[in-house]
Amino acid sequence: MLNKETLLTKIKEVTLSFNFEEITFERKNILQPLIDFIQLKVKNQEDIRLNFICTHNSRRSHLSQIWAQTAAHYYEIKNVFCYSGGTEATALFPKVAETLKNTGFKIQKLSEENNPVYAIKFAENGYPVIGFSKTYDDDFNPESGFAAIMTCSNADDGCPFIAGAEKRIPVTFEDPKAFDNTPQQTEKYQERSLQIATEMFYVFFQIKK
Repeated sequence: MLNKETLLTKIKEVTLSFNFEEITFERKNILQPLIDFIQLKVKNQEDIRLNFICTHNSRRSHLSQIWAQTAAHYYEIKNVFCYSGGTEATALFPKVAETLKNTGFKIQKLSEENNPVYAIKFAENGYPVIGFSKTYDDDFNPESGFAAIMTCSNADDGCPFIAGAEKRIPVTFEDPKAFDNTPQQTEKYQERSLQIATEMFYVFFQIKK
């Protein structure tokens, strides 16, 4: 039984394009520790806390958090709580919000400061993901019992120790920031978002309830 009918219409259409066969053997090996962490929590009927960490908490970590929460809902994996953080706080990059909106997410900007807060909704009746830039150990994030998923190599190298993390899992992605202010920006942000989406959906597809 899937929750796909409750996903917002355009997101539901996007999920039909996901092809897990296109994920390389190497990437599947990288994703396996995350699958194992989630599966063990499901088996033990424990809450699943995933904190996606990147240097600035502005692009890849937010995309990973949002798509992972969406995938957990889609596959009806209960008690999944996805977070994101950085080694420093900046702001959720506007192009990320635009990319998600173009994919079908409903996005409401809750504040207009330098580090705005967004409500990002993926399902008709689901709780929105609250998106804003913060450090990984911000009070908004869990203090213990979580998997620290390192989405960029700089954060992985620069953070040899994540306090409170039950497990540290590197799942790094190329930074779409490299294409900022270029003609390929929109295309490359969408490409990265869909790669992350496909891989997060693959992860939760593997979980046996």
